[in-house]
Amino acid sequence: MTTREVITVRVADAAVAEGDRELVTLGLGSCVAVVLHHAGRGAGGLAHVLLPDETLARDPANRAKFATTAVPLLLERLAALGASTGVTARLVGGARMFAPPVPLAGINMGERNVVAARDALSRAAIPIVAEDTGGAHGRSVVFHVGTGRVTVRSLRAGDRAL
Repeated sequence: MTTREVITVRVADAAVAEGDRELVTLGLGSCVAVVLHHAGRGAGGLAHVLLPDETLARDPANRAKFATTAVPLLLERLAALGASTGVTARLVGGARMFAPPVPLAGINMGERNVVAARDALSRAAIPIVAEDTGGAHGRSVVFHVGTGRVTVRSLRAGDRAL
């Protein structure tokens, strides 16, 4: 029996892989998982985005940390695997985990992350084929790279295939 290689993608991290591998990220709250897949190559990538853009951090060096830079980073890494066109995206996360003590103007960080990820994907002309975003519950993601199957797991909302 063969064991599928599992690659864990931590907060503010990104990874790409090919074939019979799984990219897994745990504990998405307001963070967003950007999942990119190239069906023809059986290749894909996942970034666990912490913030919408670099203006919100003192050190913008980690490209995987921000939606605006994580998408181009994943695309560069996928291109190195020969998957430069025909890529599709899925987005997971962006929840509002805690209600603010007083109503705040504007949108919450989870929403900001989702909007920034959508914008970055739009700029790169990558279609979003599925989303499981928003709400008030945490999520984890299991991405089967070769098949493109994405499973979203949540204690509150159960498992869902994207």
